[in-house]
Amino acid sequence: MVGASLALALSRSGLSVVLIEATAPDSAAQPSFDERTTALGNGSRRVFEALGVWDALQAEAAPIRSIHVSDAQRFGFARVDAAELGLQALGFVVANRAIGRELWSALRQAQRVTLRMPARVMAVELGADCASLRLQEDSGELRLQARLVVAADGAQSLVRAAAGISAQIHDYEQTAIVAALRTDQPDAGIAYERFTQAGPMALLPLRGAGAGHWHTLVWAAAPADAQALLALTPQQFLARWQQMFGWRAGRALQLGHRGAYPLSLVRAATAVGPRAVLLGNAAQAMHPVAGQGFNLGLRDAADLAELLSEVARSGGDVGEALVLQRYAAQRVADRDGVVRFTDALVRVFADRRPGVGVLRDLGLLAFDLLPPAKRVLGRVSLGFGGRRSALTRGVPL
Repeated sequence: MVGASLALALSRSGLSVVLIEATAPDSAAQPSFDERTTALGNGSRRVFEALGVWDALQAEAAPIRSIHVSDAQRFGFARVDAAELGLQALGFVVANRAIGRELWSALRQAQRVTLRMPARVMAVELGADCASLRLQEDSGELRLQARLVVAADGAQSLVRAAAGISAQIHDYEQTAIVAALRTDQPDAGIAYERFTQAGPMALLPLRGAGAGHWHTLVWAAAPADAQALLALTPQQFLARWQQMFGWRAGRALQLGHRGAYPLSLVRAATAVGPRAVLLGNAAQAMHPVAGQGFNLGLRDAADLAELLSEVARSGGDVGEALVLQRYAAQRVADRDGVVRFTDALVRVFADRRPGVGVLRDLGLLAFDLLPPAKRVLGRVSLGFGGRRSALTRGVPL
C-alpha cells in the first residue's frame, strides 16, 4: 500500500515511474490486501484526499470517535474522545482490500507510471550513477535502469540487502490473529485496546463486512497460544474471546476468517543507501498495538514524493546522495518517535514484574484525567516530526 501510494503521488511529478508488483492487487494471494484492516490517522486521510482516492474510500471507512484503553482484571483504564479534542474523528478504519482497489484504480489511469505486474525483482545492483534491476516476468527476463530505486518490498527487503543496509530485529514472541467479529451491539465508533493475560487485543469499528455490527479484532498472543486459538472452532474462539475481553462491545455472535501474522520489530539502520530509499516495512516493521505502522510509512512516502518532485522540477538528480541524505534527515524525528512510542507500549504492558501493573494502571488513570496528555496523543497521528509535507496537509503536489 505504501509503494502504490508513492507511485500515485509521483504520477504528476514529471518523473518516469515504474511500479513493480509480484502479485495482482485483486488476487487472493496478494498479501498487502487481505482480510486485515488499517487504522488511518487524520494525516493519512489528508494524504488520500490529496491523491484523489479518499472520496471513494470514505463510504467504507469506519470513523474512530473514541478510544478506550483498559488493563484486564485490573483497575487501570483511559479514554480519548475526538469531540473533546475538536476533531471529527481520531482516525478511520478501512479494509486493506478497499485501499488497494482504489489505489490501483487510480494508478491504471495515471500518466508516466508504468505497471509491471506480475513481475519479481531477481537482482539489484546499485551503482554510483544508476541502479540496475533484473526482473522476471511471465514473458521472460527484463532489465531496467533507474536513477533511484524505492523499496517497499517488506521486512525481508531484497533491496535493503543489496544496499548493504543492516536491520535490527526484535522478536516480540507474539502472533497477531486478525479476524472480523460481529456482536449484538453497534460499535458507536469506539476503538478498544485491552491488555489481557492472553495478550493485547484491539477491537476496531468496521464497515463493509455485511449486515450486523462488525468489528476488526487484532489479538496478539504467544505463538503456541495463537496456534491453539486458531485450532478452536468459531464458537469456541468467540467464547474464549468473550472471556478475555468482557462485555463492553456486547455478545459475540459471528466470526470471520482468521489470519495469523508473526510480530517483530524490524528496523533498518538507515532509510537510504546508494541510489535506494527504504519505505514501509522495508524501513521499519512494527507491532500493530498502536496502529502506527502504515501511517508512518505513508508519511515517509508523502515526504519523499514532495522532495523528489521538487528535485525533478529543478532538473536535479533524484538519486543523488545529498538528496537522499536530505530525505533521511527530514524523517528521522518522526521515524524514531513512532518506533520508540510503539515499542515502549508493547514492553510496558507485557511487563509482569511485581508492582509494574500498579504503576501502569496509575499511569492510565492519570492520563484519563489530564486533558493536555490527551491532546498530545491526538496529535500522534500527524507524526512526531515538526515538519508536515504538502500531502499530509491535504495539498496535491
